[in-house]
Amino acid sequence: MSRAFLIVMDSVGCGGAPDAAAFGDEGANTLGHIALACAAGQADEGRSGPLRLPNLDRLGLGAAIRLASGLAAPGLGAEPKGRWGAATEVSKGKDTPSGHWELAGVPVPWDWAYFPDTVPAFPEWLVAETCAKAGTMAFSATATPRAPRSSNAWGPSIC
Repeated sequence: MSRAFLIVMDSVGCGGAPDAAAFGDEGANTLGHIALACAAGQADEGRSGPLRLPNLDRLGLGAAIRLASGLAAPGLGAEPKGRWGAATEVSKGKDTPSGHWELAGVPVPWDWAYFPDTVPAFPEWLVAETCAKAGTMAFSATATPRAPRSSNAWGPSIC
């Protein structure tokens, strides 16, 4: 094989992981559930009928859903024309970095550090200072966020 294309679609799962219950995700199958909703007429705003992704389906998307979850997703039943696969993550975390590292051949056998499980997660002074240095809007867990006076739009902001 002279070249390969790896297509990564974050948050477009096609079957639950073996540890899904530990994260409250039993029965997860984002793409399969979207296909079922389309076929049932529950996704007809601005479109209608079954989910149609003909190019991705010919590349093996429907086959990957069947392999990963056992679901024959409506509208995604093409015979694959390329090599395709579905993987089961072995890393402990349910997060994007773990998945990307694993795709690159580096499984993550440890738990990452996580944000505190408090509300708010960070002290307001830290958030305010971070936003000030980043030039983004101020944020407070107890007040309505507001854009800086010099801003006409919210724009993307992590603060």
